[in-house]
Amino acid sequence: MTTAPHLNILHVLRAPVGGLFRHVADLARAQSAAGHRVGVICCSQTSDRLTEARLAALADALALGLQRIPMAREIDARDITATRAVRSWAQSRGTHVLHGHGAKGGAYARLAAAGLKREGSSIAAVYTPHGGSLHYAPSSLKGRIFMALERHLAGKTDGLIFESAHSAQIYAQNVAPRVSPATRIIPNGIGPEELIPVSPRPDAADFVFVGELRHLKGVDLLLDALALLTPQGPATAVVVGDGPDAATFKAQADQLGLADRVRFPGAMPARQAFALGRSLVMPSRAESFPYVVLEAGAAALPMIATAVGGIPEITRDSGVPLIPSEDTTALAAAMRRHIDDRSSAAAEAQSLRLVIADRFTIARMTSDVLDFYRTVLTC
Repeated sequence: MTTAPHLNILHVLRAPVGGLFRHVADLARAQSAAGHRVGVICCSQTSDRLTEARLAALADALALGLQRIPMAREIDARDITATRAVRSWAQSRGTHVLHGHGAKGGAYARLAAAGLKREGSSIAAVYTPHGGSLHYAPSSLKGRIFMALERHLAGKTDGLIFESAHSAQIYAQNVAPRVSPATRIIPNGIGPEELIPVSPRPDAADFVFVGELRHLKGVDLLLDALALLTPQGPATAVVVGDGPDAATFKAQADQLGLADRVRFPGAMPARQAFALGRSLVMPSRAESFPYVVLEAGAAALPMIATAVGGIPEITRDSGVPLIPSEDTTALAAAMRRHIDDRSSAAAEAQSLRLVIADRFTIARMTSDVLDFYRTVLTC
């Protein structure tokens, strides 16, 4: 494979939203700044004002261009067309590294690279799951299907990057490929400007949630816990984001009598959202290595989070206590503690900020990813 000093790198993902897109955008910009030629392929059917603005801001860093094509969320016949489009784009750009992100991006990238290799191209297929198919229980129907596909694609993978040791462990347990590609754990990172603390607005709510509005993120648990706090004094919350379960959560808030204490302002940049609450609540049922924990921790925002996925790897040595997932009583107790003892919560937040500044930076993430590309390309 290539040993060129500067690489042509093509990142493939489905939906340009959330932490996965943040990761790709950060990596693409930093790789471009390091002298590499970078491109991005993503879905053309995911579109809103914020997404379009973020893609437009990224485009200037992409010497290999931004290509948007139709991509199905579920397994679909359109996957064949999408794979062919990725393959054609990668070939036309003289791509050295085809890096797929998430289940769909990973599948397209690895299948496209396999086709190019059969034609004699020197190209490396790298895959970062970002949770994706790893979130499915291996005993469920979808889990069995996705794990079978992951096992098939493992033989077409030159390198695997995991953001957390947790994700690496889940992959080893549930996929257990016969052909083991090179692997490395490289955590997500934040930029130095994100280490500036965010102060709550004068009218800030007691709590803020920031993320995609779907069942996996546990917004329903936050609302139930907020209702439990009522006898001890009402608390307020702002739920920032959008997603497939937004209407369900709004209806739940109404049913619980919380309509006057919970606001749903929609999606907005994370740091803007942080100022809307005095503590972040992240009651997730599952995570990979969530950016919102890094971003809120860097901003010194007091935090209540569940001990799922890679979250314990972020908060380790910080003194920030984590709670079990699916435990509304524990969540309500943690929320009450934050209301009653804000000074202790603030001290924990400052400790976590120092941990993040030391361990989780975009510069370190990019250097480690590029080093891994080199390792894979010289194998």
